Amino acid sequence: MDYNKLYSQTAKSVKASAIRELLKVISRPNVISFAGGLPDPNLFPADTIATIMGQVVQASPKEALQYGTTEGQPSLKKELVNLLQETEHIQATPEQLVVVSASQQALDMVARVFLNHGDAIITASPTYLGALQAFEASGADIFGAESDDLGVTVEGIENCLRQLQQAGRVCKFIYLVPDFQNPTGTTIPQERRKEILKLAEKYGTIIIEDSPYRQVRFEGQAPETFYNLDQGRGYVITLFTFSKVFVPGFRLGYVLGPAEIIQKFVVLKQAMDLCTSPILQLATAAYLKSGQLLKHVAEVVEVYHKKRDKMLEMLAKYMPQGVKWTRPEGGLFLWITLPANINTSEMLKTALEQQHVAYVAGVDFYPPRDARYNDLRLNFSYSTFEQIEEGIQRLAAAIKQYMAC
Repeated sequence: MDYNKLYSQTAKSVKASAIRELLKVISRPNVISFAGGLPDPNLFPADTIATIMGQVVQASPKEALQYGTTEGQPSLKKELVNLLQETEHIQATPEQLVVVSASQQALDMVARVFLNHGDAIITASPTYLGALQAFEASGADIFGAESDDLGVTVEGIENCLRQLQQAGRVCKFIYLVPDFQNPTGTTIPQERRKEILKLAEKYGTIIIEDSPYRQVRFEGQAPETFYNLDQGRGYVITLFTFSKVFVPGFRLGYVLGPAEIIQKFVVLKQAMDLCTSPILQLATAAYLKSGQLLKHVAEVVEVYHKKRDKMLEMLAKYMPQGVKWTRPEGGLFLWITLPANINTSEMLKTALEQQHVAYVAGVDFYPPRDARYNDLRLNFSYSTFEQIEEGIQRLAAAIKQYMAC
């Protein structure tokens, strides 16, 4: 049977995640992996969750075990409104929120709500590869805006917007991860955010602000969110998730935006999965109400801060001349740039087979027009301190070996 004649255009065009495919290869116990964006499982509040789950089922079995509302359980949305006020000084209403199955579903919904095949969007270059997957599956024409050591540049975004305008095309949205960006770890400064917002207004488009890591800040002053800076004018939709600050296994996140747009998300979600798991929503609501989330985030920040420092120390100690890296103020990742003649996709085979260390090649994070091959992404949250030291030694050996060829 030739199934190709039956597949949709989406099924034919969608690409496998480089990270998910890599995780299948690096499960061997002798491999040290800096590839996945995995939280440290030793920090999961397992005992607390077990207790809360039991309490939720006992107290509200009919709500916890039944289908839920598509918008999200009212008790969770109430706590989300409180959380946004406490942590970001955002005045939101329940009608401005929809609960989703973590950020990846939100990205899929963004693509389905706004994109027809061939529509133009702008992302930073590089950017989160899961977003590129979601947007490419919808047939988006992705324009990558130039980035520097502080993230995407105003000039890079304006160049893309001007190019599209001159071609008579509309930019459906600008997608950004402004805080501790995946993959580079950079944070867009506040004044630059204001200028980007002005561009969105000038060119009649919106900003999709993806914010998975914002609370994981180690040092420095946090810029205001794009959502706050927008001051309710309706140019920003923000995606939040609990995967990096609570537990990824709950697959729980939420979208904040104008009520009119959120209603479009709700109707679409009805067709996708009816609702996000009620029992997990109720458990998360109880966890938030107990006041334990921010205490847990503080523990996460303390540990990840030390791990970032350890990785930076080891990079300085072992990396050869000509290798550069970012110094993120928070998050889970940092970005390595090698000499221009080094192809990190090709080097990965050497790193895995001979040095037993894994990373993600940088090319996977670039929009198709902007492919570069001499970068790589490292995750520092998952590995132990011992693995960070040994793994960076191994990676440095692989780089030196490849540079000598």
